Amino acid sequence: MKTSGNDISRKEFIRNSALAVAGLTFIPNIMTASPFMDENNSLTKGKMSLKNVRLETGFEYQDGEVASTKTELFYVEVENGKITKITPNQPNAKAVDAKGLLMLPAFKDMHIHLDKTFYGDQWQAVRKRTGGIKGMIELEQKMLPEMLKNSTFKAEKLIELLQSKGTSYARSHVNIEPTSKLQSLKNLQKALENKKKGFGAELVAFPQHGVFYTDSVPYLKEAAKMDIDFIGGVDPFNIDGDIEKVVDFTVQLALDNKKGIDIHLHETGDSGLKTVEYLIKKVNENPSLKGKTYLSHCFILAKLEAAKQEEIAEKLAEAQIGIVSTIPFGRLIMPIPTLYKHNVTVLTGNDSIVDHWNTFGTGSVLQKANLMAQLYGYSTEFLLSRSLKLATGNILPLDDKGTQQWPKSGDKADFVLINASCSAEAVSRISEVESLVHDGNVVF
Repeated sequence: MKTSGNDISRKEFIRNSALAVAGLTFIPNIMTASPFMDENNSLTKGKMSLKNVRLETGFEYQDGEVASTKTELFYVEVENGKITKITPNQPNAKAVDAKGLLMLPAFKDMHIHLDKTFYGDQWQAVRKRTGGIKGMIELEQKMLPEMLKNSTFKAEKLIELLQSKGTSYARSHVNIEPTSKLQSLKNLQKALENKKKGFGAELVAFPQHGVFYTDSVPYLKEAAKMDIDFIGGVDPFNIDGDIEKVVDFTVQLALDNKKGIDIHLHETGDSGLKTVEYLIKKVNENPSLKGKTYLSHCFILAKLEAAKQEEIAEKLAEAQIGIVSTIPFGRLIMPIPTLYKHNVTVLTGNDSIVDHWNTFGTGSVLQKANLMAQLYGYSTEFLLSRSLKLATGNILPLDDKGTQQWPKSGDKADFVLINASCSAEAVSRISEVESLVHDGNVVF
């Protein structure tokens, strides 16, 4: 298929150029991370040129306030997965025409469960919950054997959904417990291997059924020696009944195997706060875990008085413990502005997408940035533009003073192109983003 003007044909383009790490899928409002394939569905290597690429270049001020964002069109060259050249636009060049779309850093979903989903399979709604978290564990124990039969296929479909929303990287929690043992991990690793040309991931060994409640210890120890990146956990008091025993085990396993830590914490009472404070203590005692430790959800923060929120945020920052928030969760609103104020790393993700825990989820982390902006009244140009970092893993085109900091020559070629005039508009008008990715293949 030929495109208009000076564009080259799809076959000619694929034959002569490609991204080694991520590519682009042309769709009406967004071009998402997805590799360029040749006719044998294998990744080609070489050089790619794009013209009419819109980049943010600075802020415009009125009465001392950021009123708008300046952008210009550029010519960009990519070779073997790296951006090699950014120059003034060359509208007559023989290159892929980005048609004035805005280039932004590719999105990162930093909390998701790729290993257990109904997505891509027969529809199932959430069943009525009984017995609290332990009742859900019992239900999952019954469901997992059947879910594992085609979990690789479903994981691949879920990855394609994320790609269609501009995401090229994820942190996925993967069940490690006596029911699925290591099978859930092995099945997901197959899916990631099949999708590695356009999608990357880091994995968390996740004891969904408790560390000791169902004796997941031997499986966690085995998983820790495999190709995973974090040791996970979930509600040490509510499930296992012993905060210190669970956290001590998790910390030691991470230290012994040089892994990070990412613990689900839903508890909103005293046990939630005690877990946060004890984890801070253990990380401070083991500085090698600083910058490698995260609390997912951490809903207790939303329940604290403002002064206590400030105190805990300061302690989290000192210990370099990050928070991974799924943003709104029921009626709880996380104190993300307070976390930002104290320079706590904040990440986000879709968590569950159409599974036995949750029937919702769009696959878009840009939508998460939009929701955060709405929740906290981030409606100004400056604050909207800062909200984008939630979707990109804290990478922004402009720093707080409006100086261009991304992209630069030598950066990894991991980006999306969106139908927006600037990142503030991209966050604000997320509802206009659509997807036309089919089976992970490039659509022109």
